[in-house]
Amino acid sequence: MLGEKKQLMVARDLYTDPTFPASDTSIFFNYCTPLAQFRGEISWLRPKDICSSPRLFSNNLQDVQVKQGILGDCWFLCACVALQKSKYLLNKVIPPGQPSWTDESYQGCFTCRVWQFGHWVEVTIDDRLPCLGGKLCFSQCQTEDLFWLPLLEKAYAKVHGSYEQLWAGQVADALVDLTGGIAERWTLKDPGKNVEKEKTGMVLEKAVFRRLMNLKEQCVISCSVLNSRQGASELGEFHAFIVIDTLNLSEVSGKEIFLLRIRNPWGRRCWKGPWCEGGQGWNQLDPVVASELLSQIQDGEFWVDEEEFFREFDEITVGFPVNEEGQLQSLYTEKVLYHSQNLFGSWVRGQSAGGCRNNSSFPTNPKFWLRVCESSEVCIALLQKHRKYSTDWAGRIQKPTRLAEENPSLTEGIQGKNYQAVGLHVWKVEKKRFNLPKTLSAPPVVGTVCHSYDREVHVCCDLSPGFYLVVPSTFLKDAVGNFLLRVFSTGRISLRAQSVQQIPEAENKCFRLQQGRVRFENRESSTAVQVVGSIHLSTNKLGMIHLFLVLPSGFSRSFSIPLLSSSACLHSFLQVPNSSWKPQTTSFVHLEPLVSCVPHCYSQEVSRLCRLPAGSYVIIPSTYLPNTEGNFTVVIATKIDR
Repeated sequence: MLGEKKQLMVARDLYTDPTFPASDTSIFFNYCTPLAQFRGEISWLRPKDICSSPRLFSNNLQDVQVKQGILGDCWFLCACVALQKSKYLLNKVIPPGQPSWTDESYQGCFTCRVWQFGHWVEVTIDDRLPCLGGKLCFSQCQTEDLFWLPLLEKAYAKVHGSYEQLWAGQVADALVDLTGGIAERWTLKDPGKNVEKEKTGMVLEKAVFRRLMNLKEQCVISCSVLNSRQGASELGEFHAFIVIDTLNLSEVSGKEIFLLRIRNPWGRRCWKGPWCEGGQGWNQLDPVVASELLSQIQDGEFWVDEEEFFREFDEITVGFPVNEEGQLQSLYTEKVLYHSQNLFGSWVRGQSAGGCRNNSSFPTNPKFWLRVCESSEVCIALLQKHRKYSTDWAGRIQKPTRLAEENPSLTEGIQGKNYQAVGLHVWKVEKKRFNLPKTLSAPPVVGTVCHSYDREVHVCCDLSPGFYLVVPSTFLKDAVGNFLLRVFSTGRISLRAQSVQQIPEAENKCFRLQQGRVRFENRESSTAVQVVGSIHLSTNKLGMIHLFLVLPSGFSRSFSIPLLSSSACLHSFLQVPNSSWKPQTTSFVHLEPLVSCVPHCYSQEVSRLCRLPAGSYVIIPSTYLPNTEGNFTVVIATKIDR
C-alpha cells in the first residue's frame, strides 16, 4: 500500500507541459484531415505506461526503422533518418545527457532542438504521448521500446501548433528543420519533352542520379509518389519513401541492372513489381545472389530497378550532407562549404514588395551585396517565414500553377502554410559604377527557373571573384512577407543589405527623394565633395507635386536627373523667377521649362543631363493621364570634375 502511494506521488511530480497539454487542442487544428475520425478516442500515456522498460535509443541507431502511424507525416519521418546517419545532427537535435526513465532524477520531460528561421530553438515537452488502445498511434520505432522518434515528433508538432498541422508537408522542409542545411529536389518525369525545362536541371538526369546515390550513407535520399497510376496504387498517393541502398549488378548478371532498396514508412510490404519476392526480375540473377538480396529486406522494404524507379516515382529529395563539424557539403562536388552568411529581410507593401521581373517595380525589391573573394562554389538560399495559419483547409491547399511550373509536390496531400510564390536572381556588377535598371534588365548570372510556393528556393553555381547583386522577390507585387537569405560557399564571402539606389552610374554625388524624404549622399570619401544645395517637396493648390531645388552662388555643374516610375511620365525643370517666390504659389505654371523630357513615355526611368547655374529651380514630375496614381523616385546627381 505504501509502495503504491509512493508511485502515485512520483507520478504527480512528473512534468506536465502547460503550453502543449495532453488534450485535443494539441492533436487537432481544424478537424479537416482524416485524423478527425479519432476525435475523443485518443488518450495520453507516458512511455512507462506503454511498455515495461522504455529506452530512448538502441545501441545501433542505424538499424532502427521509423514507422508511420495514423498521422500523415511521412515527409517528417523520412527526414528523421538524417539523425541516424550523423552523430553530430543527433546530438544537435536531441541533446545528450538527459535523464531517462530509469534515472532517479527523471522529471518526465525531454528537450529537443529544431532549426527555425535561422536559429536552433529549444523545445521542451513532457513525455505523454498520444495512444489508441494503450499503444502509440502516431510515429514509432519498429522496435517498440524505443521512444526518441515519438518524442521528437511531439516536439515538432508543438513547434507547428498541433499534430494535425503535420499532416502533409515537404520532405525538404523537414530536412532543413532537422539539419539547418539545404535540401535539393528534382522531378523524375520529363515535363512534356520541354527542352527548356530540361536545360534547367529540374529534371534529374540518370548520370546525376547515379552520382547522388553514392551519397546514400551521408545524407537522406527520399522519393515521392504524387499521384497513383494504374498498376502502382499500392504505393499510395502523395506519399514519401526512403532510399536505403543501391546495388549495381552489371558484373554479376552480365547485363545492366541497377537496383534500389526502398523503405515505406508505413512499415509494411506494398510493392508487387518485378523485383518483389517471387517476382520475375530475380530470374535474371543467380539464385544464390537473388536469395541473399531478398534476405536483406525488412518489413516495409522492397527492391526496384532503375527503370522502374523512374517510371513509378515522381520526385526525389536529397539533403546536403552535414559533416561532424556541422558544415554543409556540396551535393555536386562533395566540397565542404566552409563559409556562410545570413541576413534577414522583408517585402513591405508600397516600399520593397516589387514583385517579379514582369513588373516595372521589380527594382524596389530588397537588394543584397554579395562579395565573392575567391573563385568559389556558392549556394544562395531564400527562406520565407510562413504567415499565420488559415483556418480554412481549402485555403491551405497549394496546387501547381503557372506561377510555379513545377510547384510543390507535398506528400500525404497538398497542404500549404500560406507561403508566397518566391524567386531569387543574381547579377554580377561593378560595385561603384553601374546602372540599376540596365543591370536588372540584363539576364542574371543565375536565378530560379520560376517563382514557386516552396518555403525555400535556392541556386547553386560557381562564381568568380567580384561583387554580385542578389535580389529576392515575390511573384506578385505588394505581396508582403519576411525572409532569410543564406549564402554557403567554399571560399571567403561577405553579404550585406544594400539600398542600391545609392549607386548611380558615373556619378559621385546625389540627392534622393523617396516617400517625401530627401537624403544627400556622398558617393566616395568624405573629402571628395561638399553639400552644395537643398531640396524641398510641396504640393501647390492645383494638386501638382513639385520639387524645389536651391543651388548656392558660384555653383555650376552638370546634372543627371532620372525619374523612376511605373507610369508614362516626364519631368520639367523650371527656374524660379526671383528669390521671393514661394513654393506654395502657382506662378511657375506660365514659365517655359529650361529642361523637359518630352514626350511622356511608358518607361521605367526618364532622365535629362543638363548644366545649371546657381539659383532656385522647380522640378515637376507628371503622368500623361490625370488621376493616375503611382510611386516614383527623383534622383538629382552631380558629376564632379576632379
